[in-house]
Amino acid sequence: MTSNPAPLKGRLALVTGATRGLGRAVAVSFAKAGAHVIAVGRTTGALEELDDEIQKVGEPATLLTLDLRKGDTIDALGPTIFERWGKLDILVGNAAMLGPLSPLPHITADAWQHVIDVNLTANWRLIRTLDPLLKRADAGRVILVSSGAADGQHAYWGPYAISKAAVECMGRMYAVECDNTPIRVAIVNPGAISTAMRAKAFPGEDPATLPTPQDVAPLFLELASPHSTIHGEVVRYRDWRDARSLAASG
Repeated sequence: MTSNPAPLKGRLALVTGATRGLGRAVAVSFAKAGAHVIAVGRTTGALEELDDEIQKVGEPATLLTLDLRKGDTIDALGPTIFERWGKLDILVGNAAMLGPLSPLPHITADAWQHVIDVNLTANWRLIRTLDPLLKRADAGRVILVSSGAADGQHAYWGPYAISKAAVECMGRMYAVECDNTPIRVAIVNPGAISTAMRAKAFPGEDPATLPTPQDVAPLFLELASPHSTIHGEVVRYRDWRDARSLAASG
């Protein structure tokens, strides 16, 4: 039996932080799988480069230049998408910033607020404005992105780690609230992967030793499928990869 070459055919997916790193890899993989991607990023030029790549593998994406600190703009997404498409099948809340790596007492209020606004509050606003559209889909899927730093055991990771711990909590809570709906919520901990953010945090690390965003993207594709039953769980990429390897060898 052959696998479906377009498992997301006809589905509409919104991906934040879509212009680079993990978000870009996820957006391209979704397009290859047949989805129409609403690609959200901060710069028009980077979005256009992504669109060029997506056009080689699927239909042109819908490009949305958006600063996730602007809450009123996020709030307008729900009505805008409803007017054009009537529903949303997949939300990937990927966009995040590292912020200062510093002792908590040394972090400025502005730096703290900037990280919390992008990493946490924007995802809450996305859920709030897009929840009615996800419930109109036959199998709404929400994928939030966490981090190994969310365990609070890494000194100096400050607002980034705290924001990611809060994202995990929010994802679990939203999952419970969606138990009796078609929506399924997953939280992905991608682990250490070769991205610009990782290089900034660990400048001496050899990126060739790390998985790439393209390695991790198939996990998002699986969780975005209408057949996925993962709900309210944190899925660690390495665990998922190891389980797949074991199944293939067995």
